[in-house]
Amino acid sequence: MGAITGKVLVIDDEEKMCEFLSLVLSQDGHKVFTATNGEQALDTMRSKANLDVIVTDLMMPKISGMDVLEEAKRLLPDTPVIMITGYSTVESAVDAMKAGAFDYLPKPFKVDEVKLVVNKALDRRAITLENKRLRRELQAIRERSGEIIGTSENMQEVFRLVEKIARTDATTLIRGESGTGKDLIAREIHMQSLRASKPFISINCAALPETLLESELFGHARGAFTGAVTTKRGLFEEADGGTIFLDEIGDISLALQAKLLRFLQNREFIRVGETVVRCVDVRVLVATNKDLEAAIEKGAFRSDLYYRMNVITIYLPTLRERKKDIPLLSRHFARKFGAKCLKGTIAFSKEAMDALVNYAWPGNVRELENAIERALILMEGNDLELHDLPDEVIEAYEVQKSGKCDNTDGESFYEAVDEYKRELISKALEKSEGIQAGAARILGIKRTTLNEMMKRLGMLG
Repeated sequence: MGAITGKVLVIDDEEKMCEFLSLVLSQDGHKVFTATNGEQALDTMRSKANLDVIVTDLMMPKISGMDVLEEAKRLLPDTPVIMITGYSTVESAVDAMKAGAFDYLPKPFKVDEVKLVVNKALDRRAITLENKRLRRELQAIRERSGEIIGTSENMQEVFRLVEKIARTDATTLIRGESGTGKDLIAREIHMQSLRASKPFISINCAALPETLLESELFGHARGAFTGAVTTKRGLFEEADGGTIFLDEIGDISLALQAKLLRFLQNREFIRVGETVVRCVDVRVLVATNKDLEAAIEKGAFRSDLYYRMNVITIYLPTLRERKKDIPLLSRHFARKFGAKCLKGTIAFSKEAMDALVNYAWPGNVRELENAIERALILMEGNDLELHDLPDEVIEAYEVQKSGKCDNTDGESFYEAVDEYKRELISKALEKSEGIQAGAARILGIKRTTLNEMMKRLGMLG
């Protein structure tokens, strides 16, 4: 590799040695910071997180070079540390290398030796950082679900949030309309987490009756109810060490909500028909398309469970809020189903693509996927035309094209509703001088409901 310049921290209790090394390293274009004691060194390390190399004397009063090394490993794990030592303490320098130092320089040393060791350390840091970057990119390419596609700003914000929270164990609430891909985002969080090698288990809470759902989640003892002929482990046990995704959480009963709350508080549960308390290590992700705040007001959902689940919230935009992604998604689904239908490259006519972009997609990405699959099955050849699309998509396009719609900008019904909501909220905030609690009173809703609505409508910075 060619010569690399960087930021170097030199630490030595002899001021002349600091001046000498600063002069030598500056000649090679490095930016040099100096410290004549351990306290100064630690302050510099804490304030400058982008240091590339640390050169420190081993034997210093109060805070030694070993202390500096230990703190550097904690604060700057990718920054190589070079030890300076007298011949009488070479053995200690070797111990320092065993503890994680990059190299050591025995006194007296030559100018070329200093430059060579620092340049090697810079090369090592550059390689380490590049490898980390490539691993992150490879992981993202390998692990990101092929269905999670989007270049629109609101989807990029979702991706950034997923990346931030993936390596934590925070309970996460994923909100969005049906068909926006909540299950895919949950799987993505798991795949980017430290639990990726462990199970990911998903269950749709709305698909099972209460008694069966409790048994599925927590397990049951033999004879606990009619048909329980054997003891059964629940999904929380099956997911031990991994992640469980509870979809449609807004549909579970109040009784089951209480048991789920207990689990979220301490990761403990009791199988149906048993009295033994069991404990597992599971990250919980939940999702809903329901207005939980409204359900709380009606007494249909526990507020304490809501706040326990709502540590982190991810809002998935509707497809009508990310129209920029429709061509990208359409071509992706065309490739996906084209291979299954034994077709070649699918070409969209301009009319067909305009119709896809114009349509409101109340069923979101799932509806778009189904529309493309249907079109590929029924179409002739590899050119997807307007007439290959579902009737409702064609009709909406023709209405918009003919100008029969009162909204000449082609704004969908859903967009118009969202715009009306923004207008009402803006007026209420104006009357309340920007205070959300006052605006909520004017609108006749809870402040938390207003806050969630403003987030979804993109009204919060």
